[in-house]
Amino acid sequence: MRTLDVRTSEREQMLDITREVADAVSATGVADGVVVVYVPHTTAAVTINENADPDVCADVLCGLRDIAPRSGKWRHGEGNSDGHIKSSLVGCSVTIPVSGGRLVLGTWQGIQFCEFDGPRNRCVYVQVLGA
Repeated sequence: MRTLDVRTSEREQMLDITREVADAVSATGVADGVVVVYVPHTTAAVTINENADPDVCADVLCGLRDIAPRSGKWRHGEGNSDGHIKSSLVGCSVTIPVSGGRLVLGTWQGIQFCEFDGPRNRCVYVQVLGA
C-alpha cells in the first residue's frame, strides 16, 4: 500500500489526485486488477468526476454547501458538522479498474480528493490488487 500526502489550502476544496494514483499503480508493476483509493478522515472524501472543467468541482462544492451549510442547526461542538455530512455523502473510497498497468477512467474522469474542514495535512491510501 502507498500513502499519498495531501496538503489543502482552503476549508473546502477538491484536488485532482489522478496523476499521483496513476503513479502509485505504475510503481507496483500490476498490469491488471483494481486500485482502491481510501481516505481515512471523517471530514474529507474522494470521488471520481469530470476533471477537464474546474467549474465542475466548484459546482459540486456549491451543491454540497446547499445540502449541508456550515451554519446549520448542528449539535456537534467542533464547528465542522457540515464537513462530516459532506464526507458521508461523497464517501471515503473509490475503486478503479486497472488494465495494461493503467487506470481505466472515462475520457473526462479524474480522481478528486475532497476537503471539507481544511486547511489540513491529509493522507490518502492507495492499494493495488492484481487480477
